[in-house]
Amino acid sequence: MRNLVQQSPMVLVLAFKRRLGMMFGTVGNCDVWNCWMRACYISRHSPSGFCTLEITAKVKEGNVEISRGREATKGFWLAATDKSGTLTPFNFSRRETGDEDVTLKILYCGVCHSDLHVLKNELGVTSYPVVPGHEIAGVATKVGKNVTKFKVGDRVGVGVLVGSCKTCECCQQDLENYCPQITFTYNSLNPDGTKTYGGYSDMIVVDQRYVLQFPHNLPLDAGAPLLCAGITVYSPMKYYGMTKAGKHLGVAGLGGLGHVAVKIAKAFGLKVTVISSSPQKESEAINRLGADSFLVSSDPAKMKSAIGSMDYIIDTVSAAHPLLPLLSLLKVNGKLVTVGLPNKPLELPVFPLVFGRKLVGGSDVGGMKETQEMLDFCAKHDIAADIELIRIDEINTAMERLAKSDVRYRFVIDVANSLSQ
Repeated sequence: MRNLVQQSPMVLVLAFKRRLGMMFGTVGNCDVWNCWMRACYISRHSPSGFCTLEITAKVKEGNVEISRGREATKGFWLAATDKSGTLTPFNFSRRETGDEDVTLKILYCGVCHSDLHVLKNELGVTSYPVVPGHEIAGVATKVGKNVTKFKVGDRVGVGVLVGSCKTCECCQQDLENYCPQITFTYNSLNPDGTKTYGGYSDMIVVDQRYVLQFPHNLPLDAGAPLLCAGITVYSPMKYYGMTKAGKHLGVAGLGGLGHVAVKIAKAFGLKVTVISSSPQKESEAINRLGADSFLVSSDPAKMKSAIGSMDYIIDTVSAAHPLLPLLSLLKVNGKLVTVGLPNKPLELPVFPLVFGRKLVGGSDVGGMKETQEMLDFCAKHDIAADIELIRIDEINTAMERLAKSDVRYRFVIDVANSLSQ
Protein backbone atom coordinates (compact mmCIF):
# COMPACT_ATOMS: atom_id res chain seq x y z
CA MET A 1 0.00 0.00 0.00
CA ARG A 2 2.95 2.32 0.59
CA ASN A 3 3.75 2.08 -3.11
CA LEU A 4 0.12 2.58 -3.99
CA VAL A 5 -0.33 5.84 -2.17
CA GLN A 6 2.82 7.20 -3.79
CA GLN A 7 1.17 6.86 -7.19
CA SER A 8 -0.87 9.57 -8.91
CA PRO A 9 -4.29 10.36 -7.41
CA MET A 10 -6.10 8.90 -10.42
CA VAL A 11 -4.20 5.62 -10.04
CA LEU A 12 -5.12 5.63 -6.36
CA VAL A 13 -8.80 6.14 -7.13
CA LEU A 14 -8.88 3.34 -9.67
CA ALA A 15 -7.00 1.02 -7.32
CA PHE A 16 -9.42 1.70 -4.49
CA LYS A 17 -12.42 1.08 -6.73
CA ARG A 18 -10.97 -2.12 -8.06
CA ARG A 19 -9.35 -3.57 -4.97
CA LEU A 20 -11.16 -2.21 -1.95
CA GLY A 21 -14.84 -2.57 -2.81
CA MET A 22 -16.65 -0.43 -0.24
CA MET A 23 -13.32 1.05 0.89
CA PHE A 24 -12.56 -1.69 3.42
CA GLY A 25 -10.30 -4.69 3.15
CA THR A 26 -6.71 -5.72 2.74
CA VAL A 27 -4.20 -4.90 0.01
CA GLY A 28 -1.04 -7.00 0.28
CA ASN A 29 0.03 -6.84 3.92
CA CYS A 30 -1.74 -3.53 4.50
CA ASP A 31 -4.75 -3.34 6.76
CA VAL A 32 -6.83 -0.49 5.40
CA TRP A 33 -8.78 0.61 8.42
CA ASN A 34 -9.96 3.94 7.17
CA CYS A 35 -9.93 5.47 3.74
CA TRP A 36 -11.91 8.24 2.22
CA MET A 37 -11.99 10.42 -0.85
CA ARG A 38 -13.23 13.92 -1.17
CA ALA A 39 -13.87 15.46 -4.57
CA CYS A 40 -14.38 19.18 -4.92
CA TYR A 41 -15.05 20.77 -8.26
CA ILE A 42 -13.83 24.27 -8.81
CA SER A 43 -16.13 26.46 -10.83
CA ARG A 44 -15.08 27.05 -14.40
CA HIS A 45 -15.21 30.72 -13.57
CA SER A 46 -12.39 30.33 -11.06
CA PRO A 47 -8.82 31.39 -11.94
CA SER A 48 -7.76 27.83 -12.71
CA GLY A 49 -10.92 26.90 -14.56
CA PHE A 50 -10.35 23.18 -14.08
CA CYS A 51 -11.84 20.38 -12.04
CA THR A 52 -9.59 19.47 -9.14
CA LEU A 53 -9.74 16.11 -7.43
CA GLU A 54 -8.27 15.89 -3.94
CA ILE A 55 -7.70 12.43 -2.49
CA THR A 56 -6.66 11.62 1.03
CA ALA A 57 -5.86 8.08 2.13
CA LYS A 58 -5.12 6.92 5.63
CA VAL A 59 -3.75 3.42 6.03
CA LYS A 60 -2.12 1.36 8.73
CA GLU A 61 0.77 -1.00 8.00
CA GLY A 62 2.05 -2.72 11.12
CA ASN A 63 2.47 0.04 13.69
CA VAL A 64 3.11 2.72 11.04
CA GLU A 65 0.32 5.02 9.96
CA ILE A 66 0.65 6.68 6.57
CA SER A 67 -1.41 9.71 5.62
CA ARG A 68 -0.92 11.41 2.32
CA GLY A 69 -2.85 14.01 0.29
CA ARG A 70 -2.39 14.52 -3.47
CA GLU A 71 -3.93 16.88 -6.03
CA ALA A 72 -4.33 16.42 -9.76
CA THR A 73 -5.98 18.30 -12.59
CA LYS A 74 -8.85 16.34 -14.03
CA GLY A 75 -9.06 17.10 -17.74
CA PHE A 76 -10.81 16.01 -20.89
CA TRP A 77 -9.00 14.76 -23.99
CA LEU A 78 -9.89 13.10 -27.28
CA ALA A 79 -7.53 10.60 -28.87
CA ALA A 80 -7.35 8.11 -31.70
CA THR A 81 -5.81 4.77 -30.81
CA ASP A 82 -5.57 3.18 -34.26
CA LYS A 83 -5.70 3.89 -38.00
CA SER A 84 -9.47 4.14 -38.00
CA GLY A 85 -8.89 7.66 -36.72
CA THR A 86 -11.96 7.50 -34.50
CA LEU A 87 -11.63 9.91 -31.60
CA THR A 88 -12.71 8.80 -28.12
CA PRO A 89 -12.14 10.12 -24.57
CA PHE A 90 -8.61 9.48 -23.35
CA ASN A 91 -6.88 9.95 -20.01
CA PHE A 92 -3.36 11.32 -19.64
CA SER A 93 -1.64 13.91 -17.50
CA ARG A 94 -0.13 17.28 -18.36
CA ARG A 95 3.08 18.36 -16.66
CA GLU A 96 3.01 20.79 -13.77
CA THR A 97 3.46 24.46 -14.65
CA GLY A 98 7.21 25.08 -14.69
CA ASP A 99 9.08 28.32 -14.11
CA GLU A 100 8.98 29.18 -17.83
CA ASP A 101 5.53 27.76 -18.53
CA VAL A 102 2.09 29.10 -19.24
CA THR A 103 -0.95 26.92 -18.50
CA LEU A 104 -3.86 27.50 -20.85
CA LYS A 105 -7.52 26.72 -20.46
CA ILE A 106 -8.44 25.77 -24.01
CA LEU A 107 -11.60 27.46 -25.23
CA TYR A 108 -11.36 26.65 -28.94
CA CYS A 109 -9.27 24.40 -31.16
CA GLY A 110 -9.24 24.49 -34.94
CA VAL A 111 -9.38 21.31 -37.00
CA CYS A 112 -6.59 21.22 -39.59
CA HIS A 113 -6.59 18.85 -42.56
CA SER A 114 -3.23 17.57 -41.34
CA ASP A 115 -5.03 16.36 -38.20
CA LEU A 116 -6.96 13.97 -40.41
CA HIS A 117 -3.76 12.75 -42.11
CA VAL A 118 -2.14 12.05 -38.74
CA LEU A 119 -5.22 10.41 -37.22
CA LYS A 120 -5.29 7.86 -40.04
CA ASN A 121 -1.49 7.55 -40.24
CA GLU A 122 -1.58 8.55 -43.90
CA LEU A 123 1.92 9.99 -43.59
CA GLY A 124 3.29 6.92 -41.83
CA VAL A 125 4.54 8.86 -38.80
CA THR A 126 1.69 8.53 -36.29
CA SER A 127 2.42 7.21 -32.81
CA TYR A 128 -0.80 6.07 -31.15
CA PRO A 129 -2.54 7.15 -29.05
CA VAL A 130 -2.60 10.58 -30.65
CA VAL A 131 -4.42 13.71 -29.46
CA PRO A 132 -4.51 16.15 -32.40
CA GLY A 133 -4.92 19.91 -32.48
CA HIS A 134 -2.43 22.70 -33.18
CA GLU A 135 -4.76 25.67 -33.55
CA ILE A 136 -5.33 26.35 -29.87
CA ALA A 137 -6.95 29.47 -28.43
CA GLY A 138 -7.78 30.08 -24.80
CA VAL A 139 -6.96 31.91 -21.61
CA ALA A 140 -3.85 31.78 -19.42
CA THR A 141 -4.78 30.30 -16.05
CA LYS A 142 -1.33 29.98 -14.50
CA VAL A 143 2.16 31.32 -15.26
CA GLY A 144 5.56 30.26 -13.98
CA LYS A 145 7.70 32.53 -11.84
CA ASN A 146 10.03 33.41 -14.72
CA VAL A 147 7.27 34.22 -17.20
CA THR A 148 7.43 37.85 -18.29
CA LYS A 149 5.33 37.93 -21.46
CA PHE A 150 2.01 36.78 -20.05
CA LYS A 151 -0.21 37.03 -17.01
CA VAL A 152 -3.21 35.13 -15.76
CA GLY A 153 -6.29 36.09 -17.76
CA ASP A 154 -4.48 36.87 -21.01
CA ARG A 155 -6.04 35.69 -24.27
CA VAL A 156 -3.43 33.35 -25.67
CA GLY A 157 -2.83 30.75 -28.34
CA VAL A 158 -0.56 27.84 -29.27
CA GLY A 159 0.18 26.82 -32.83
CA VAL A 160 2.12 24.09 -34.59
CA LEU A 161 5.13 23.91 -32.27
CA VAL A 162 5.74 23.84 -28.53
CA GLY A 163 9.51 23.46 -28.42
CA SER A 164 12.86 23.81 -30.18
CA CYS A 165 16.53 23.73 -29.19
CA LYS A 166 16.67 27.56 -28.78
CA THR A 167 20.37 27.62 -29.71
CA CYS A 168 20.73 26.64 -33.39
CA GLU A 169 20.98 29.11 -36.25
CA CYS A 170 17.28 28.79 -37.06
CA CYS A 171 16.22 29.44 -33.47
CA GLN A 172 18.58 32.40 -33.19
CA GLN A 173 16.95 33.87 -36.32
CA ASP A 174 13.40 33.40 -34.97
CA LEU A 175 12.80 30.48 -37.33
CA GLU A 176 12.01 27.91 -34.66
CA ASN A 177 9.73 26.09 -37.11
CA TYR A 178 12.83 24.96 -39.04
CA CYS A 179 14.82 23.87 -35.99
CA PRO A 180 16.22 20.33 -36.44
CA GLN A 181 15.04 19.54 -32.90
CA ILE A 182 11.55 21.01 -33.21
CA THR A 183 8.87 19.69 -30.87
CA PHE A 184 5.47 19.67 -32.51
CA THR A 185 2.33 20.35 -30.51
CA TYR A 186 1.20 16.76 -30.93
CA ASN A 187 2.54 13.41 -32.15
CA SER A 188 6.03 14.47 -31.15
CA LEU A 189 8.45 13.94 -28.27
CA ASN A 190 9.47 16.36 -25.56
CA PRO A 191 13.18 16.53 -24.67
CA ASP A 192 12.49 14.23 -21.71
CA GLY A 193 11.06 11.57 -24.03
CA THR A 194 7.40 12.06 -23.12
CA LYS A 195 4.82 12.42 -25.88
CA THR A 196 3.13 15.67 -26.82
CA TYR A 197 -0.64 15.82 -26.96
CA GLY A 198 -2.54 18.54 -28.76
CA GLY A 199 -5.50 20.82 -28.39
CA TYR A 200 -8.43 18.40 -28.61
CA SER A 201 -8.44 18.79 -24.84
CA ASP A 202 -9.36 21.30 -22.19
CA MET A 203 -5.90 22.46 -21.07
CA ILE A 204 -2.25 22.51 -22.06
CA VAL A 205 1.06 23.61 -20.52
CA VAL A 206 3.58 25.30 -22.83
CA ASP A 207 6.91 27.12 -22.55
CA GLN A 208 6.24 30.86 -22.80
CA ARG A 209 8.46 31.17 -25.91
CA TYR A 210 5.88 29.18 -27.89
CA VAL A 211 2.78 30.94 -26.58
CA LEU A 212 1.16 33.72 -28.60
CA GLN A 213 -0.84 36.76 -27.52
CA PHE A 214 -4.24 37.22 -29.11
CA PRO A 215 -4.98 40.91 -29.86
CA HIS A 216 -8.07 42.09 -28.02
CA ASN A 217 -10.12 42.57 -31.21
CA LEU A 218 -9.27 39.19 -32.78
CA PRO A 219 -11.98 36.61 -31.97
CA LEU A 220 -10.61 33.46 -30.37
CA ASP A 221 -12.88 31.08 -32.26
CA ALA A 222 -12.33 32.39 -35.80
CA GLY A 223 -8.79 33.41 -34.92
CA ALA A 224 -7.69 29.91 -33.87
CA PRO A 225 -7.16 28.63 -37.46
CA LEU A 226 -4.83 31.54 -38.15
CA LEU A 227 -2.27 29.78 -35.93
CA CYS A 228 -1.78 27.29 -38.77
CA ALA A 229 -3.62 28.41 -41.91
CA GLY A 230 -2.87 32.09 -41.38
CA ILE A 231 0.86 31.81 -40.81
CA THR A 232 1.19 29.17 -43.55
CA VAL A 233 0.20 31.72 -46.20
CA TYR A 234 1.49 34.89 -44.48
CA SER A 235 5.07 33.68 -44.06
CA PRO A 236 5.80 32.93 -47.75
CA MET A 237 4.19 36.18 -48.84
CA LYS A 238 6.61 38.05 -46.61
CA TYR A 239 9.74 35.96 -47.27
CA TYR A 240 9.39 35.79 -51.07
CA GLY A 241 8.47 39.47 -51.38
CA MET A 242 4.93 38.82 -52.53
CA THR A 243 3.42 41.83 -50.76
CA LYS A 244 3.95 44.78 -53.13
CA ALA A 245 0.67 46.61 -53.59
CA GLY A 246 -0.71 46.43 -57.12
CA LYS A 247 1.07 43.19 -58.03
CA HIS A 248 -0.99 40.25 -59.24
CA LEU A 249 -1.22 37.16 -57.00
CA GLY A 250 -2.88 33.91 -57.96
CA VAL A 251 -4.25 31.76 -55.13
CA ALA A 252 -4.52 28.14 -56.23
CA GLY A 253 -7.16 26.32 -54.23
CA LEU A 254 -9.97 27.87 -52.21
CA GLY A 255 -10.08 25.89 -49.01
CA GLY A 256 -8.87 26.39 -45.45
CA LEU A 257 -5.57 27.91 -46.57
CA GLY A 258 -6.72 29.57 -49.76
CA HIS A 259 -9.57 31.60 -48.32
CA VAL A 260 -7.24 33.10 -45.69
CA ALA A 261 -4.62 33.78 -48.38
CA VAL A 262 -7.16 35.84 -50.32
CA LYS A 263 -7.96 37.97 -47.28
CA ILE A 264 -4.31 38.55 -46.35
CA ALA A 265 -3.31 39.31 -49.95
CA LYS A 266 -6.06 41.91 -50.29
CA ALA A 267 -4.90 43.51 -47.04
CA PHE A 268 -1.43 43.86 -48.61
CA GLY A 269 -3.04 45.65 -51.56
CA LEU A 270 -2.51 42.89 -54.11
CA LYS A 271 -4.70 42.11 -57.10
CA VAL A 272 -5.96 38.59 -56.40
CA THR A 273 -7.17 35.86 -58.74
CA VAL A 274 -8.47 32.62 -57.29
CA ILE A 275 -7.50 29.57 -59.35
CA SER A 276 -9.86 26.65 -58.76
CA SER A 277 -11.23 23.59 -60.51
CA SER A 278 -14.66 24.32 -58.98
CA PRO A 279 -16.62 26.91 -61.03
CA GLN A 280 -19.30 27.10 -58.33
CA LYS A 281 -16.81 28.84 -56.01
CA GLU A 282 -16.57 31.95 -58.22
CA SER A 283 -19.29 33.95 -56.51
CA GLU A 284 -17.93 33.06 -53.08
CA ALA A 285 -14.39 34.07 -54.03
CA ILE A 286 -15.33 37.43 -55.49
CA ASN A 287 -18.44 38.57 -53.62
CA ARG A 288 -17.66 37.20 -50.17
CA LEU A 289 -13.88 36.97 -49.88
CA GLY A 290 -13.00 39.97 -52.04
CA ALA A 291 -10.98 38.38 -54.85
CA ASP A 292 -10.69 40.45 -58.03
CA SER A 293 -11.19 37.60 -60.46
CA PHE A 294 -11.67 33.85 -60.73
CA LEU A 295 -9.96 31.38 -63.05
CA VAL A 296 -11.33 27.89 -63.65
CA SER A 297 -8.27 25.66 -63.89
CA SER A 298 -10.22 22.92 -65.65
CA ASP A 299 -11.15 25.27 -68.53
CA PRO A 300 -8.31 25.19 -71.12
CA ALA A 301 -9.52 28.30 -72.94
CA LYS A 302 -9.62 30.43 -69.81
CA MET A 303 -6.26 29.13 -68.64
CA LYS A 304 -4.73 29.96 -72.00
CA SER A 305 -6.11 33.51 -71.87
CA ALA A 306 -4.36 34.05 -68.52
CA ILE A 307 -0.86 32.89 -69.59
CA GLY A 308 1.87 35.23 -68.37
CA SER A 309 -0.51 37.43 -66.35
CA MET A 310 0.56 36.86 -62.74
CA ASP A 311 3.51 38.01 -60.67
CA TYR A 312 3.11 35.39 -57.96
CA ILE A 313 1.13 32.27 -57.21
CA ILE A 314 0.65 30.67 -53.83
CA ASP A 315 -0.38 27.04 -54.28
CA THR A 316 -2.49 25.75 -51.39
CA VAL A 317 -3.78 22.59 -53.09
CA SER A 318 -3.25 19.46 -51.00
CA ALA A 319 -4.09 16.93 -53.73
CA ALA A 320 -1.64 15.78 -56.40
CA HIS A 321 -1.80 18.14 -59.39
CA PRO A 322 0.38 19.29 -62.32
CA LEU A 323 2.53 22.38 -61.80
CA LEU A 324 3.03 23.22 -65.48
CA PRO A 325 -0.37 24.96 -65.89
CA LEU A 326 0.39 27.16 -62.90
CA LEU A 327 3.90 28.00 -64.08
CA SER A 328 2.47 29.06 -67.44
CA LEU A 329 0.39 31.73 -65.69
CA LEU A 330 3.48 33.48 -64.33
CA LYS A 331 5.25 36.42 -65.90
CA VAL A 332 9.02 36.37 -66.42
CA ASN A 333 10.62 36.43 -62.95
CA GLY A 334 7.38 35.10 -61.50
CA LYS A 335 7.28 33.11 -58.28
CA LEU A 336 5.30 29.97 -57.47
CA VAL A 337 5.29 28.98 -53.79
CA THR A 338 3.74 25.71 -52.68
CA VAL A 339 2.32 25.32 -49.18
CA GLY A 340 -0.06 22.40 -49.69
CA LEU A 341 1.12 18.91 -48.81
CA PRO A 342 0.03 16.42 -51.51
CA ASN A 343 0.42 12.79 -50.52
CA LYS A 344 2.16 12.05 -53.83
CA PRO A 345 5.27 13.71 -55.36
CA LEU A 346 4.67 16.48 -57.90
CA GLU A 347 6.53 16.71 -61.21
CA LEU A 348 8.57 19.88 -61.61
CA PRO A 349 9.07 20.87 -65.27
CA VAL A 350 12.42 22.61 -65.74
CA PHE A 351 11.96 24.33 -69.11
CA PRO A 352 9.49 26.99 -67.89
CA LEU A 353 11.88 27.83 -65.05
CA VAL A 354 14.88 28.21 -67.33
CA PHE A 355 13.24 30.10 -70.17
CA GLY A 356 11.13 32.32 -67.96
CA ARG A 357 13.54 32.78 -65.05
CA LYS A 358 10.78 31.61 -62.77
CA LEU A 359 11.16 30.52 -59.19
CA VAL A 360 9.49 27.61 -57.40
CA GLY A 361 9.72 27.60 -53.61
CA GLY A 362 8.10 26.18 -50.51
CA SER A 363 7.30 27.33 -47.02
CA ASP A 364 6.23 25.79 -43.70
CA VAL A 365 4.34 27.94 -41.18
CA GLY A 366 6.56 30.48 -39.41
CA GLY A 367 8.63 31.22 -36.32
CA MET A 368 7.15 32.63 -33.15
CA LYS A 369 8.01 36.27 -33.85
CA GLU A 370 6.50 36.13 -37.33
CA THR A 371 3.41 34.29 -36.12
CA GLN A 372 2.77 37.02 -33.57
CA GLU A 373 3.29 39.58 -36.33
CA MET A 374 0.69 37.76 -38.42
CA LEU A 375 -1.87 37.78 -35.61
CA ASP A 376 -1.34 41.51 -35.10
CA PHE A 377 -1.64 42.11 -38.86
CA CYS A 378 -4.89 40.15 -39.03
CA ALA A 379 -6.31 42.02 -36.06
CA LYS A 380 -5.40 45.35 -37.66
CA HIS A 381 -7.10 44.41 -40.94
CA ASP A 382 -10.09 42.60 -39.41
CA ILE A 383 -9.05 39.22 -40.84
CA ALA A 384 -10.24 35.92 -39.38
CA ALA A 385 -11.01 32.49 -40.77
CA ASP A 386 -14.49 31.57 -41.94
CA ILE A 387 -15.45 28.77 -39.57
CA GLU A 388 -18.08 26.25 -38.63
CA LEU A 389 -18.22 25.89 -34.86
CA ILE A 390 -18.77 22.32 -33.65
CA ARG A 391 -19.24 20.59 -30.33
CA ILE A 392 -16.78 18.00 -29.04
CA ASP A 393 -19.27 15.18 -29.64
CA GLU A 394 -19.50 16.17 -33.32
CA ILE A 395 -15.79 15.73 -34.03
CA ASN A 396 -15.92 12.32 -35.72
CA THR A 397 -18.70 13.45 -38.05
CA ALA A 398 -16.67 16.58 -38.78
CA MET A 399 -13.68 14.43 -39.71
CA GLU A 400 -15.82 12.45 -42.15
CA ARG A 401 -16.98 15.70 -43.73
CA LEU A 402 -13.46 17.08 -43.82
CA ALA A 403 -12.31 14.04 -45.77
CA LYS A 404 -14.94 14.98 -48.39
CA SER A 405 -13.97 18.69 -48.29
CA ASP A 406 -17.45 19.37 -46.92
CA VAL A 407 -16.62 22.43 -44.82
CA ARG A 408 -16.52 26.18 -45.39
CA TYR A 409 -13.72 26.66 -44.54
CA ARG A 410 -12.50 25.47 -41.15
CA PHE A 411 -14.05 23.45 -38.35
CA VAL A 412 -13.36 24.81 -34.87
CA ILE A 413 -14.16 22.81 -31.73
CA ASP A 414 -16.04 24.84 -29.11
CA VAL A 415 -14.23 23.11 -26.26
CA ALA A 416 -15.28 25.13 -23.23
CA ASN A 417 -18.98 25.41 -24.06
CA SER A 418 -19.16 21.73 -24.99
CA LEU A 419 -17.83 20.72 -21.60
CA SER A 420 -19.89 23.18 -19.59
CA GLN A 421 -23.22 21.83 -20.83
